[in-house]
Amino acid sequence: MEHTVSAYDDDLKSIARMVTEIGGLAERAVGDAVEALTRLDIGLAQRVIANDKELDKLQRDIEDKAILVIARRQPMASDLREIVGAMRIANDIERVGDLAKNIAKRVVAINGVFPHKQLITGVEHLCEIALQQLKKVLDAYASQDDQAANAVRQRDNEIDALYTSLFRELLTYMMEDPRNLTFCIHLLFCAKNIERIGDHATNIAESVHYVVTGRSYEDERPKADTSIASTIAGS
Repeated sequence: MEHTVSAYDDDLKSIARMVTEIGGLAERAVGDAVEALTRLDIGLAQRVIANDKELDKLQRDIEDKAILVIARRQPMASDLREIVGAMRIANDIERVGDLAKNIAKRVVAINGVFPHKQLITGVEHLCEIALQQLKKVLDAYASQDDQAANAVRQRDNEIDALYTSLFRELLTYMMEDPRNLTFCIHLLFCAKNIERIGDHATNIAESVHYVVTGRSYEDERPKADTSIASTIAGS
């Protein structure tokens, strides 16, 4: 019996470690993708695109292991929530990796130079906030800290507001000088991908709350109005 319980605990810890690992891969992918964008580094962008396969494989491994544990151990209550939560979180992290890959693909498509350096400043700031959110929520998952996860959820509207502000700024640049048009359109799509990374961080925060408390949030998550920007940017 003790051996069985120990093996079960090892299974749960293994799933949690895998989620932490995929979270680290996603953080690095986003950071590298934005660095590739700010430097227009096609080589780095191509590495981000290639490395996404590793992240996809790990997400599938987490799902397979979680399903196997459920089938073998038939977990209940908090253990079942922990496994289901890990699957949800891994899925959101995999989507973060896809969004990083999308940004990297834009770098390859741009294949040029900045018309003006200030065009990229807002995107860098937006990414900085999104990465902070991602790191904090992954730490909250690792420590099972519902309060820290909720703090991430409450900050989601800040990313939305920054995205809307950046959208308007880039739109102004496009109207002032048609030579900025192509580059700004690429940046708009990059900014939208970063804003979605913030949304996935909030999804993870809600999953952490579910794992820790056994309940879902009853209130709507805080959201800034991004309706116009989202419509034009292809939300």
